[in-house]
Amino acid sequence: MTNSQREEEWAEWMRRALSGDRQAYHRFLEAVTPYLRAMARRRAQQFGAPVDEAEDIVQEVLLAVHLKRGTWDPARPIGPWLSTIVRNKLIDSLRRRGRHVDVPIEDVMATLQAEEQTDATDRLDAEHLLTRLKDPQRDMVRSISIKGESIRETAARLKMSEGAVRVALHRALKSLAALYRSETREDR
Repeated sequence: MTNSQREEEWAEWMRRALSGDRQAYHRFLEAVTPYLRAMARRRAQQFGAPVDEAEDIVQEVLLAVHLKRGTWDPARPIGPWLSTIVRNKLIDSLRRRGRHVDVPIEDVMATLQAEEQTDATDRLDAEHLLTRLKDPQRDMVRSISIKGESIRETAARLKMSEGAVRVALHRALKSLAALYRSETREDR
């Protein structure tokens, strides 16, 4: 399967997911996660970031994809949209650690048309959903995905292992997805 065929398959799953097909969304996330992980590692190396931060970036990207999936234009390719999110999350990670980041203009030009649109209601929506999570899951999602702390920092603060934080974060994101789906069904 070529890259364009793979991306078209992802795009079709995302289109169906946006129409409410949960299985298509699950297939999309399972298929795209290894791609995001490889891209995050490659970009981390490219920009001189520790490669072990790539998994934190992947978790942030998956949350951003979930929260911002409505901003993807189904008429456009999904690859540049995903690349933009990975790039932005990597840059955010580097900035939080005090690193100056120079992004080659070619990287920006390739993704300008796929830039995300920020909507204040998305932020309020996320905060509303977070209030429905129990601690420490709510604290983990806020720390890692909103405040930008690493898995390592969050684990140390909560006196948990990094693996336990990753598992709890994954479960929290799964709960957020279920809460989001239930609320969007109620709005129809």
